[in-house]
Amino acid sequence: MSSQKTTVYLDRGDYERLKALARKQGRKPAELVREAVAHYAREHAASLPASLGKGRSGKGDLSERAEELLEGLGG
Repeated sequence: MSSQKTTVYLDRGDYERLKALARKQGRKPAELVREAVAHYAREHAASLPASLGKGRSGKGDLSERAEELLEGLGG
């Protein structure tokens, strides 16, 4: 896993709770922070609409041939 160092400022009470929780679990506070950030990022990531890709034709040139394919429609 490639890591990027960052600094997070926590309220004293939150930091003390974090340390106590880490101690109780036998883990380092930084592990808990990384886990929490990863969970939050997954839960709040922008997702693509479910309909995206549903109408796939399998033909890679449709956008290049749009005018040709639509010729004579609607008009």
